[in-house]
Amino acid sequence: MNAKNSRFDANQKELVEKLAALTVEEGTNCVVDNLECYRWSNPTAPKHGLYSPSMCVIAQGAKEVTFGEERLRYDPTNYLLISMDIPVVSQVVEATPAKPYLGFKLEFDPTTIASVIVETGISAGRNEASVKSMAVGSLQDELLDALLRLFRLTDNSDDYRVISPMVMREIIYRLLKSDQGPRLRQMAVFGGNAHRITKAVQILRSKYNQNINIEGLAQELGMSVSSFHQHFKTATSMSPLQFQKTLRLQEARRLLLTEDIDASTAAEMVGYDDASQFSREYKRTFGEPPKRDVGRFKQLASA
Repeated sequence: MNAKNSRFDANQKELVEKLAALTVEEGTNCVVDNLECYRWSNPTAPKHGLYSPSMCVIAQGAKEVTFGEERLRYDPTNYLLISMDIPVVSQVVEATPAKPYLGFKLEFDPTTIASVIVETGISAGRNEASVKSMAVGSLQDELLDALLRLFRLTDNSDDYRVISPMVMREIIYRLLKSDQGPRLRQMAVFGGNAHRITKAVQILRSKYNQNINIEGLAQELGMSVSSFHQHFKTATSMSPLQFQKTLRLQEARRLLLTEDIDASTAAEMVGYDDASQFSREYKRTFGEPPKRDVGRFKQLASA
C-alpha cells in the first residue's frame, strides 16, 4: 500500500468514527445548520423526497438515488453533488447492524460559491452549457482531508463557528477544480441557461399547485420553448410538467400522512382537477392507491 492510499484509508476510518459518534439516533441527526448526518442499520425502502443543493458523502455503506430517468449509486469512494432542488427516490442499499450506513449532507451557500469563483478566477462564463443537476464524483484525497477537518471542528462549537467558513471555502475550491466544477457553478452563476433553469425550478416549486403555462414561463426566462425544454430535461431528467407532477404527488402524500383528509381533498389541494387521475398517478408513483398506501404507513408507525 502506497502512502497516498494509506492516508486516504486512515482519513476514511476517522470519518467513520466521527460519524458513528455524531449519529446517536437511527435516521437523521442534525449536527449544525448546514450539516446533517445519517445512520441506518439496515437497507431502507425507497423514499420519495426533495434534495436541495448540497454535497452528500458516505463513510460506510452505499446508497442509490433515482431522479427522472437517471439512477445513481454512490459509496465511500465517491460523493453525490446536487446543484438545484430536485425530487428524488433514494434508498440505502448497503447497511448492517455491525456496519451501519453512515453518511452526511453538506449544504452550500451560493454567495460563498460565487465569492470563491471570483477570488480564484475559476469560471466558465455565462454561456456554460447546462449540466445534469445531480451526479457522482470521485472522492479525492485533498477533498476528503478538508471534509474530515470540518468534522473535527464539530468537537468545539466556537472552533466550528470561527474556522468552518475557511474550511468550507477550501471544500468549494476543491470541488470547483474537479470535474464537478460546472455542476457547482450552476449554484452561483447568474445570467446563463443554468441560472434560468434554476429559476424555473424555483417557480415550479412555489407554484406546484397552480396550472403553469410553459410557453409563458419560457418567455419569462428569456428562452424559446424548445430550448427551455431541452435545458430543463438535461438538468433534471424530467420535463417541466413531469417535475411539477412529481412535486404535487409528493406533497399530496405528505398531506395524507400528516393531515386528517381524504384523497379527493388532497388531490384538490395540490392542484388536481380530476380525483381519478390523481389516484392513477399516485398508484403509478408510489405503488399503491392513496388509501392503501397511507394505511400501510400508519400501520407500520403503530407497530
